[in-house]
Order: sequence, then structure tokens, then C-alpha cells
Amino acid sequence: MAGWLKNKTLVVIGGTAGIGLAAASAFIREEAQVLVVGNDPDTFDTAARTLGPKGHVLEGDATNELTAARAIRQAIVEFGGFDGLYHVAGGSGRRFGDGPLDALTLDGWNETFRRNLTGLMLSNQAAVRQWQKQKTGGSLLNISSVLGYSPSPDFFSTHAYAAAKSAVIGFSQSLAAYYARDGIRVNVLAPGLIETPMSQRAATDPEIMAFIRTKQPLDGGRIGRPDDLTGAAVYLLSDYGRFTTGQVLAVDGGWTVSEGRKQS
Repeated sequence: MAGWLKNKTLVVIGGTAGIGLAAASAFIREEAQVLVVGNDPDTFDTAARTLGPKGHVLEGDATNELTAARAIRQAIVEFGGFDGLYHVAGGSGRRFGDGPLDALTLDGWNETFRRNLTGLMLSNQAAVRQWQKQKTGGSLLNISSVLGYSPSPDFFSTHAYAAAKSAVIGFSQSLAAYYARDGIRVNVLAPGLIETPMSQRAATDPEIMAFIRTKQPLDGGRIGRPDDLTGAAVYLLSDYGRFTTGQVLAVDGGWTVSEGRKQS
């Protein structure tokens, strides 16, 4: 895959740790220049060391309407262009009140949508506006979740999160249809359970991990790793994906095609 992203400048929103940092590192290996945005200063030094001179780290909150536009402008200043944006930022709303509908709070609903959909809308909007200004095409890649269309009621019953991740798919496909005539591609990755700070509740629960061994049976049955998603992200942001738009690619270890079994 060497050089799949040669001479491209990419912005990763939520790129200073986890899935975003793994992707940004892969993009640089494929000869891109990358600007990553994160909101946790504790991750910035590690991200900067990991990415090296072809990466730039910017602090910003994805849900602030100025963040993505500022990141794109900075990428153009630093690297001379803007070709693609990968929106990874999001998160669980469980601690704010997300859960089953009968227990779901309005704060939980609103905060979950703010984290997982509002920020994504803002970054996508900023990217499209820049490509319209440049009169060029570009590639958007958004993160959803298998929970957006393949629920797991016993262990992952956060209904606002499922709704928000389902909305990411509908939103992205609507953009893909509307902006295809401008050469703007919009695609979605839908991960299964991936090892990230958000997944620690599940990753440290023996009963859930026993379930995951049968729900994500690939590679011996395991939780996913951030770098399991990087190949798909490279493809969809590269010119090899130039005829691909409006698609949802599940990278889920078999989640969507497996029943999963609870321990008796």
C-alpha cells in the first residue's frame, strides 16, 4: 500500500489518540501530510512524536463551530492544500444519562447527539465549503458504529448512541448523493467493539468479553484494535476509492453476521 496517499493533505478530527491517531499514522506512512485535532492536551505530545514532521497537532473541540474550519485553514498554511477529512471524534453519553429508552434522560440524549452528530456535521460542512471555494473535489470519511443498525440489547443498550450513529449514516449518504456532482465523496466506517478509552467498560467485563468472542469471531474472537480500521480508511481517502461514495463499510470482526452467545 506504499504511497496510496502521496501528496495528499488530510485532516483528522479526533486524531490525537486511539482510532484517529492510528489512522493519522497510517496516512503518513502512505505519504500524506496530516493535521490532527484533539481536545485532550495529555495526548498532544505523544501524537506529535508519533506523527513526526509530516503531522501537525491542533487543540480544538469538535463541537465548536470554528474548530474544523480553523483546522482546514491551518492544514492549507502548513502543507499547501486540503484533500480529505476523517471525522473520528465522538463518544459515549452513558455518564450523562444515555441508556434504555425508559431510563434515558433528556441531558443524555442531547449530549450524546452533540458529541456524535453535531461535531461531525460541523466538520463536514467546513470541508465541503472549502472544496467549493477551491473548486475541487475531496473525500469525507465519517465514523458510525455497528450499533447504528445492528443492536445488542443485553450489553450495549444506549439508545441515544444507537440513534446518533444511525443518523451519521443517513446524513453521510444524503451528502454523498447531493455532492457527487461536485466530485465530493462521502463514506462511512462502522466499527464493531474497538479497544479505546470509551470501550473500557466492556473490555474489563468478563461476561461481555465472552460474548464478544462469539459476536466478533474473526481472528480467534477478540475486541478490535484501532489499527484494524486503518486499511479501510486509507482506501476510502485515496484515489483508489475515487468511484466509491455513499457506502457504509463495517469493520467489525464479524459482528453483523454473527449471533453472539451469552454465557449460560
